[in-house]
Amino acid sequence: MTNYTSRKQYLSKLEFYKNKDLIKVVSGLRRSGKSTLLELYREHLLKQGIGKRQIQFYDFELPENYLNKSWSDIYFEIKKKMQANKTNYVFLDEVQNIPFFEKLVDGLFATQNTDIYITGSNAFLLSSELATLLSGRYIEISILPFSFNEYLLTRQIDTSNKYLNYEALFFDYVNETSLPKGVELRESGFDKIYEYLSAIYTTIIEKDITQRHQINDKRAFANIAKFVASNIGNALSPSNISTTLKRDEQYIHHATVEKYIEYLVESFVFYKVNRFDLKGKKQLATQEKYYLADVGLLNVLVGKERIHDRGHILENIVYLELLRRGNKIWTGTSRNTEVDFVCKTPKGDIEYYQVAWQMTNESIVEREFGALEKINDNYPKYLLTTDSFTQNRNGVKHYNVFNWLLDD
Repeated sequence: MTNYTSRKQYLSKLEFYKNKDLIKVVSGLRRSGKSTLLELYREHLLKQGIGKRQIQFYDFELPENYLNKSWSDIYFEIKKKMQANKTNYVFLDEVQNIPFFEKLVDGLFATQNTDIYITGSNAFLLSSELATLLSGRYIEISILPFSFNEYLLTRQIDTSNKYLNYEALFFDYVNETSLPKGVELRESGFDKIYEYLSAIYTTIIEKDITQRHQINDKRAFANIAKFVASNIGNALSPSNISTTLKRDEQYIHHATVEKYIEYLVESFVFYKVNRFDLKGKKQLATQEKYYLADVGLLNVLVGKERIHDRGHILENIVYLELLRRGNKIWTGTSRNTEVDFVCKTPKGDIEYYQVAWQMTNESIVEREFGALEKINDNYPKYLLTTDSFTQNRNGVKHYNVFNWLLDD
């Protein structure tokens, strides 16, 4: 196995749901480490003393595992190898490559003493058919590329060293990639990382999106992806995207824009964040924000003129970290204030986060603290910046963002 970080938080989730009567669905961006996670978990089961023959692992990226076989052929093949009177652990990797895979999953789920784990690269896996069929019987574990912490671990950087230049390391992290294999390619130079990201993105666009949804106007699709990527952290609506593109002589109906963005979100390229009305305490239906699953994809999507706004890139990284920590996330808005993130924690508490690159002058200090101070309740409020010296104000806690990112 690769020597990189053991993806502890995802393994502990799988362990928590082990032998519970639920299908474990591991979803996420292509190459974000889903198959590796299943491999690590298989090793973990063997170390716990579970017999080799109780574990069946099928990789459906490999055509020989599914070509000329129907779902029922595979089903009976798995059944035949099962160990009687013991729990059998069945891993189906990239299961969406099998026609009618939902019947295979459903059949195995109905089989006694079977614990099922499946992965897939796009939300096709949990699209209408499967979700309806399995409603209430699966748990989705969404995996993200490496966190800043995992990235440093992989690069074997000693984070206990007080004098580390986190800013330089952070720029490596956001300018290259957070995808596990991509990080391994660092030694070979940036060109190799770029090729790798390019290939992944092309596969997502070709396989998961344009073929599946029969999109003919690939240029329009590419332009929309590029537009959203250039505007991470900005409130967007399909109609204002459509209007902006029109000025550029590209005529794409806002309903089409909406559909295309939906496909990109389904494939985990972007994550969508709804707005939350701080006053009325309810979710709003327009002007969402989007963040990239891997900021390295900006190299492919936007190219040399990557977003110059460090603040929005930092915001993207903070968003992904809040997601990793199990929060439900909105952006907060009211008549007189906007706050970057409103979170509902796994325990059900509310927290507010404001993100800024640096407190370089008084007006920035006022703006960032002010956004949180205007919220009239007693929930925790955090300001995250790259400043080494932080100071709390009026109950708002100010943290150095690198320390916050590395804090388990």
